[in-house]
Amino acid sequence: MSRRGMRGPAADRLRRLRWWLTVLFTATNTLALIILAPVILVLDGQRGTAQIDNDLNVVTQPVLRLLNYNSGALVTNRVTTDPLANGCPDFAVMPDTARGFEPYLSARHCTPVDQKVLADLAAQAVNGGGASLLADRTAQNGHHIRVAVEPFKDANGRYFGAVLAWQDTHDQDQRHQRLTITVLLVCAALIAAAAVVGYWLSGRAIRPAMTALEQQETLLAETAHDLRTPVAALRALAETAARDPEQRGELLPRTVRLAGRMGDIIDGLLVRARLASGVEHLAMQPVWLDQLVAGVVEDMPSDSARFSLVTAPSMVRADPTLLQRAVGNLLANAMRHGRAPGADEAVVTVTVADGRVTVADQGPGIDPAVGADLFDPYTTGGGSTGLGLSIVRWVVLAHGGELKVYNADEGGAIFEIHLPTVQ
Repeated sequence: MSRRGMRGPAADRLRRLRWWLTVLFTATNTLALIILAPVILVLDGQRGTAQIDNDLNVVTQPVLRLLNYNSGALVTNRVTTDPLANGCPDFAVMPDTARGFEPYLSARHCTPVDQKVLADLAAQAVNGGGASLLADRTAQNGHHIRVAVEPFKDANGRYFGAVLAWQDTHDQDQRHQRLTITVLLVCAALIAAAAVVGYWLSGRAIRPAMTALEQQETLLAETAHDLRTPVAALRALAETAARDPEQRGELLPRTVRLAGRMGDIIDGLLVRARLASGVEHLAMQPVWLDQLVAGVVEDMPSDSARFSLVTAPSMVRADPTLLQRAVGNLLANAMRHGRAPGADEAVVTVTVADGRVTVADQGPGIDPAVGADLFDPYTTGGGSTGLGLSIVRWVVLAHGGELKVYNADEGGAIFEIHLPTVQ
């Protein structure tokens, strides 16, 4: 039984658990990304701003050192001849509005700014006690700019003007915007990857429980399947013995053997489950295959089928309980599907020789549409559960044998088990 085909409340709970584990894993990673992504973006924004502030400071500090006084008047001659005057960022030397000297602006005009904006910032720095100032404003072209303001004193030690430098932040804003989009896309991809990985990891986490549940359901299904035929035979024997007391002496030993076989079937199913889980190994021993098959044929109900048995001595190494189950399932399948059209009973021919068990019937044969899937669990051409032949295949493969099925030329299906013989 595949995990996909599992049904029932327990399987549904395991599937829901897998989805909850996936959601939990994905939500945890999403929360981490929600915390980490803004941190990355904030740090990048701060780094970009710090870089611009440093570029502005590289301009304002040298300009301050180039300013001097002559007879109490501010002299900017050295500023005009310095290379800074022809480069970017732009800068200006602005007076306080209450004191007069001609403003000086650098020659290049990389980013045009309204002089009133510059004058207001200079007055703000001067009136603020001479503290340096960093501000964000808008240039005449509509771009955002970063402005650094450094006030300076006159010959009497009073603040009366300021050096301002500004830089267009458009490129920095565009770069930060691209980074934001990249971070969002990467986060979306990581969240999707976390969902996929979480689903895979949760599947691995609950796989032992799914396997145990699958084995349990398989055991229950196989138990019901394998006990159906012997229970029917046991009931038939009991009803016959109840109707005809004279046959009780003959039927009682068969009843006891059939009840023992039912116990063996249950034991075999338990062993099959333990073998599938890897906690037990096959009880291999030398077995006379012809005698084992003859015993199984004798225990089959005879009211709906007529068996013809041809044997030759043949010894194989096998687990007798499991091999009996496999042969019994083949015979039960032939009884169910091997009836010729219009016949009241199935005619089944069983041949044993050289490690081979051949079961031939006179039914309609194998449906080509079923084909190789015939031995898969729950695949059947009739009204049965479809477990019997899958159990046969499992037993044969576990013994290192080979299982074949084909249609006879004259009609009917032929199943053939081939096991390694013991010399």
